[in-house]
Amino acid sequence: MFGNNKLNETQRAPVIWQRGSVMGALSHLQIVEIGSAAAASYCARLFADFGATVLKVEPPRGDPIRRTAPYTPNGQSAWFAFLNFNKSSVALDSNDESASLRLTELIGDCDVLIDGRDIDAADCPAFDLAALKRNNPGLIHVEASWFGHEGPYGNFEATDSTIRALTGLVKLVGPVEGPPVHAPDFQTGILAGLWGFVSASSSVLSRMKDGHGRTSKLSIFESSIAVSEYIMFEAFLRGDIMRRIGVNRFWPTFPVGIYETKQGWLGVTTVTPAQWRAFCEMLGLFDLRDDATLFLGVDRLQHMEDIESRFVPKLKQRTAQEWFAEGLKRKIPIVPVPGIGDLIRDEEKKSRGAIVPIAIGDETGFTAGSMQRLTGTPPRRGGAVPAVGERQPVTVRSHGAAARAPLPKPRDSDRLPLEGVRVIDFSMGWAGPICTRTLADLGADVIKIEAMQYPDWWRGIDRRPDYVLEKMYEKMPRFCIMNRNKRGITLDLTRPQGLQLAKRLLADADLAVDNYSVEVLPKLGLGYDVLSKLNPKLVMMSMSAFGSGSIYRDCRGYGSTLEQGSGLPGVVGDANGPPVMSHTAFGDAVGGLNGCAAVLIAVIHARRTGKGQFIDLAQIECMMPFAAPWIVAHSIDGEEPVKYGNRHPDFVPHGCFPCAGSDNWIVVAVSSDAMWPKLARLLGRADWAADQALKQAAGRRQIEQQIEAAISAWTSTRDPDQAMNTLQAAGIASGVARLPIDLLKDPQLHARGFTQEIDRAFIGRHPQPSMPFRETDKPFAIRSPPPTLGEHNREILAGILGLSSAEIDQLARDGIIGTEMLMEEQLVKEKKQAAG
Repeated sequence: MFGNNKLNETQRAPVIWQRGSVMGALSHLQIVEIGSAAAASYCARLFADFGATVLKVEPPRGDPIRRTAPYTPNGQSAWFAFLNFNKSSVALDSNDESASLRLTELIGDCDVLIDGRDIDAADCPAFDLAALKRNNPGLIHVEASWFGHEGPYGNFEATDSTIRALTGLVKLVGPVEGPPVHAPDFQTGILAGLWGFVSASSSVLSRMKDGHGRTSKLSIFESSIAVSEYIMFEAFLRGDIMRRIGVNRFWPTFPVGIYETKQGWLGVTTVTPAQWRAFCEMLGLFDLRDDATLFLGVDRLQHMEDIESRFVPKLKQRTAQEWFAEGLKRKIPIVPVPGIGDLIRDEEKKSRGAIVPIAIGDETGFTAGSMQRLTGTPPRRGGAVPAVGERQPVTVRSHGAAARAPLPKPRDSDRLPLEGVRVIDFSMGWAGPICTRTLADLGADVIKIEAMQYPDWWRGIDRRPDYVLEKMYEKMPRFCIMNRNKRGITLDLTRPQGLQLAKRLLADADLAVDNYSVEVLPKLGLGYDVLSKLNPKLVMMSMSAFGSGSIYRDCRGYGSTLEQGSGLPGVVGDANGPPVMSHTAFGDAVGGLNGCAAVLIAVIHARRTGKGQFIDLAQIECMMPFAAPWIVAHSIDGEEPVKYGNRHPDFVPHGCFPCAGSDNWIVVAVSSDAMWPKLARLLGRADWAADQALKQAAGRRQIEQQIEAAISAWTSTRDPDQAMNTLQAAGIASGVARLPIDLLKDPQLHARGFTQEIDRAFIGRHPQPSMPFRETDKPFAIRSPPPTLGEHNREILAGILGLSSAEIDQLARDGIIGTEMLMEEQLVKEKKQAAG
């Protein structure tokens, strides 16, 4: 699957790249991007990927992101390159009196304004936004900020790492004794960029209906909670039980980690008892396989050292590739852990467009492409990064914003963006349901299809009588947070009656989503080849681990598998350390958000043309943007990525420092040279503040260890929140390394009403996370609790399909529908009856 890391000259320098006019699904749109924010840039790039004309406004010196590491041999920022290929650059000097007029003209003729000025204004010329919105009522505006403008963190300084610390994404990673380990930058910009795109593209759909634009305010802090919300709300049920348990070890199961083999590193995940037993059997550890006290992952967590001492030596007897082949045979979720060079050489990733050619001035290389793999209107395959002021060839478009949007109708202020969109949701677990939950939050009618025989596995997979009779499958917070605002129905799709009812629902739907293994729905007769004939406007998305056309399509995968195979772990941690995972299931939320972006693009196209299409989303590819800067740099210079640990290539100092008390930590980042003297004075080092040799990061790098010792001495005597508030009062970026459970009482989230409480049968009053963008001073409301099993059977079968009460009763008697999960013995009996 993956080979060695060295690139030859041909692989380093692609000969051609795609450039110029591309008629894509979004080619009718014009986007203007202002300010300097990675989230805004990534949001805009997602539009460019599908043919939109993107005008990036920057000062004559260029977007400050152009001056962020890692760099190509010619000194170009690889991060900027990834965020900005296929855009046009418009250089405007705020000191020029004509700049404001020119910017006003650009925004006046655009469809979507993506606004990163609250992160960094980047000398953006002034303009009258209110007047622009009055003159162009169809204008869509997405504004990004670190925290939102209200709440105790509203004016905080922030960086990627301080945000991740505050959102519970740092403290659980790394050695038990500390310090916690955090990945390099680039994560919050991608996550918030995806959310920004969801906001903007859903507004495009809304505008197609009533002609009105919408304004959204996006919190980067809240955007990152999508990755930690599962553990956050599990903590609501289980209490304060989660702690950092070692490098590549994570609650709630074991092993979930990365291990050395005879050649290469191997990502291992064992969740179900069957996977654990197969893993032990593969290694010849039959006593562990048969030990009933180790069947469950939570039990194995109590014996990690002993278990690892048994299987780690075994793994070193064969290569990662050999173990991967064995795992495929045994359906074990294991995967070789690639280096950056391995990703670049992967021919399948190139053929799928996950790795694409890129041109940066005179340099050519590769980067992560679009992960929204629409097959009918595919994204661009690579492109050129604009120099300051450089325009791309103009795409053929409609005649101005006013012609592209229908004339505004009287607006219903309560209408949600996706009202009128119907989604048939076959997905389960985390990745698919967070995609469809987001659509439901935005007003889509999402109908979740389960079966009494096989309900959503996030309800629990325990079929013992006590679990079923006590309705424990209705009491799982993880299921509840992923399935609010949906309607639920049960259908046994393995039987003709259930299959036909599903087809009738799909015949008038806009969208179908599943995250089963790739063969499940086609084998049932619900493949896109069948459904597209039934409903030509249907958009259908498969969200498998590797993609429906991949040679690895049969590889089992979880969110952990996706991170292990993404290339990201190889750039995390210390220089001589192993690849380091950052999360127990990083890939699930990331895959879900990419899936949401993909279906919105496809539905926009379907609404414009009447043509649906199939989306072949590979969740493992969705993790690759987090490694994109190193892909760009390595594809050009062939050098191995530098691992900085908790330090930073641009910011000095930067790290995770101890605070008073047990296992308390804070991330501190001097993200600008202007911030340094403020920190020096706070540390009582006026001499450092005045030292000309330390005014720039390169000078401070020479005494970095001394500076870190001084920070540790200062923070270690202070409560973490006290330290953060003192640092922030002085204008220094910092963030407490919180546990996920801490977010339930986080003062910023509380002040903004991010956590909403709702009632639901069987579980009672419980908290739910909001979406990270809002159109008013409050988040989008949770309109209905998650469905109990089969709760809306009658409502949907009668109201949508027109079945009579007698017909519905007969379906229940036949076991096609129902409201109670089957116990194991009931399921076995039903299978025997079907076979007999």
